[in-house]
Amino acid sequence: MNELAANTLSLDVGGSGIKGMVLNPAGEPLNEKVRIKTPRPASPSAVLETIVQVASQQPHFERISIGFPGVVEFGVVRTAPNLDGDWSGVALAAEAERLIGKPCRAANDADVQGYGAIEGRGVEMVLTLGTGMGSAVFTNGHLAPNLELGHHPFSRKKTYEEMLCQAARKRIGRKKWNKRVERAVNLILPIWNPRRLYLGGGNAEKLTFDLPGQVRIVSNDAGILGGIRLWEDEAH
Repeated sequence: MNELAANTLSLDVGGSGIKGMVLNPAGEPLNEKVRIKTPRPASPSAVLETIVQVASQQPHFERISIGFPGVVEFGVVRTAPNLDGDWSGVALAAEAERLIGKPCRAANDADVQGYGAIEGRGVEMVLTLGTGMGSAVFTNGHLAPNLELGHHPFSRKKTYEEMLCQAARKRIGRKKWNKRVERAVNLILPIWNPRRLYLGGGNAEKLTFDLPGQVRIVSNDAGILGGIRLWEDEAH
């Protein structure tokens, strides 16, 4: 297979839905995004079955990229806090490759979303606001994998994820949730000093506060569009 001429099936596994589309070598979508609800319980076997269902509805592709909501080391899942069952040690990339019959790479979903958002210059950071909170950091376009900032203490002995997740937003309302996100951004910027901070995920569209100059909101589709870069960065 010519790596430079490969169509890539890019999959985004989320707490509420599993999405996928095929990208050509230039990163352009070849079809409309396919979305199937994440099965519950979201066990490894059920999620893999749904991944196969999404893949079966796609045009021709030569390889697969998967963004996954947890720590992934060289295609093997270590954590999956917003899914169900025992994911530790599941060889996600190898299993998807076996079931679908195409080479596969898998990484943390915020890492893949970052690939779809970054410009590739200096320190760039990504926060994803969805079922939980993901994070990623890049230097000159290269990923430092599996930054789990969401599990760091934030306020009142609770983590960033506990304070900024979708359940918290629904519980306290959009206005208070926005104030929390704004506080989190203002805490993060002087610690990490990114040239750009991108806010993505399904809840980024609900942000209403004035963003600092180096902060950008990116489409949730970046989690799919980053699939090609997963095959290019030597981190994997």
